[in-house]
Amino acid sequence: MSCDIRTRLISGNRTYIESEDQDCRLEAAEHGQHPYAIVIACSDSRVIPEQIFSAGIGELFVIRVAGNVLDNHQLGSIEYAAAHLGCKLILLLGHTDCGAVSALSGHHDGFITYIVEDILKAVGEECDPGQACRLNVIHGVEKIRKEFAEHPEMPGVTVAGAVYDIRTGEVEWLE
Repeated sequence: MSCDIRTRLISGNRTYIESEDQDCRLEAAEHGQHPYAIVIACSDSRVIPEQIFSAGIGELFVIRVAGNVLDNHQLGSIEYAAAHLGCKLILLLGHTDCGAVSALSGHHDGFITYIVEDILKAVGEECDPGQACRLNVIHGVEKIRKEFAEHPEMPGVTVAGAVYDIRTGEVEWLE
């Protein structure tokens, strides 16, 4: 089974290498990346920011983590992209039917406990999955704003939140 999956990945990479993106890859490799936005998105395989926003190679600085939770690693990545790459928009992108948000009702062992605990801080007793997702996004946006409020190396950076609908493809901007 794992051999078949590896073969699938190898084949997919070959297709990518031979795709029309060759010029974009070379341009980015030779001249660096110049993303216009930072997108913090869930690791959910149905949420692909580059496709959702019709962006190409080097256009988005994407940070993916289950449940859109933020720790020092994600904050450091945001800081790098804003301060060193010049991104002027930070978008925290939640999505409908998020497994991490729906996992709140079960019992969890292991590392997922950290994700669930962080989301619980954001959603509290909210039971509606859509509203819980929005609250989780709002919580993340507030955390980003708080953490970077006193960072002079990031002037003019806007922080926004949105929710992607995995059925319709529409992005609902919050605020």
